[in-house]
Amino acid sequence: MKIGVPKETFPEEKRVALIPADLPALKKAGAEVLVEAGAGMVAGFRDSDYQDKGASIASSRQELFSQADIIVQVRAGGANPKLALDDLALMRSGQYLIGFLEPMWEAQLMTEIAARGVSAFSMELMPRISRAQSMDALSSMATIAGYKAVLLAASHLPRMFPLLMTAAGTITPAHVFVIGVGVAGLQALATARRLGAATEAYDVRPAVKDQVESVGARFVELPLETADAEDKGGYAKAQDESFYRRQQELMREVIARNDIVITTAAIPGKKSPLLVTEEMVQGMRPGSVIVDLAAERGGNCALTRPNETVVAHDITILGPTNLPSTVANHASQLYSRNITTFLRHVLKGGELNLNMEDQIVYDTLVTHQGKVVHPRIRDLLTSVPSS
Repeated sequence: MKIGVPKETFPEEKRVALIPADLPALKKAGAEVLVEAGAGMVAGFRDSDYQDKGASIASSRQELFSQADIIVQVRAGGANPKLALDDLALMRSGQYLIGFLEPMWEAQLMTEIAARGVSAFSMELMPRISRAQSMDALSSMATIAGYKAVLLAASHLPRMFPLLMTAAGTITPAHVFVIGVGVAGLQALATARRLGAATEAYDVRPAVKDQVESVGARFVELPLETADAEDKGGYAKAQDESFYRRQQELMREVIARNDIVITTAAIPGKKSPLLVTEEMVQGMRPGSVIVDLAAERGGNCALTRPNETVVAHDITILGPTNLPSTVANHASQLYSRNITTFLRHVLKGGELNLNMEDQIVYDTLVTHQGKVVHPRIRDLLTSVPSS
């Protein structure tokens, strides 16, 4: 099998799907690698680095797509909806596509991939089971987002993070509050703590309390009914409006006492829940900072604007949508390892082996043999009213 690594076309996307260090492992699995010229340059990987590890360099995108059996990308399909059809036009029946596809947001685009005869795997759908942890690209990228969110906040906050005792007096530590304690939230807490901040966190899932405390933060408990707050995949479930209103009322005081608020609450396939109202923003101390990691899907803060810095009521609100790309070298390293592990899992003797009884294959395969085969995506397609 020949694996093709194209240059990413999504605006400001600097990552690359495979890095040179992982190519020997793929060669052992019986695969060759073809890389589009310049695909890894922005992430810090030269074409010569790939060639040194046995890859061939394609002089054009057309050449790459025509020769490759498997295309691996960071943002493909629904994760790059404006340009995905350009790549799809270069693909042929029987090819495989692996990457972030965002099928729950762009379900209709999955039908076009299927119609082309392309079998597509979505890395977002990797099951959260122990043997798939090394393939969990969402967690890898969330780790980077949580780390970088704290650095962004620190650069905008007119205070330092640590407690400092100086001849001129004592500087008290900054206070950081994280809402949503998934992988990104935990990394944000750990990073803020390493920088010397006092940290606390809230999550609708009470089961994460031990994780919060394990990184030295205080878990904020609100008197809310949360017994049904987590789905079987470990993600937070959407709640009704009355729940969110009560949550906002209880959280107002917590937000007011913190200098930095980092929100990470996302519901797969749904708009991000509104957790921080404008009134809550007004209650914060002047100069405080909000970093909304849910900005791409509507945001957790009422004043968030995706990819913009908003200053309102003397509070700075940041809405970054692709923080992993800003740390492209290490983000590519982690993503490449996820992709490589997945490829080695499905490549047997140099051929792709689709064992549909394997949960990893079953959960990630979206299109195959001309059809949308993933049950959740099929359900989304049938629930959309015809025009």
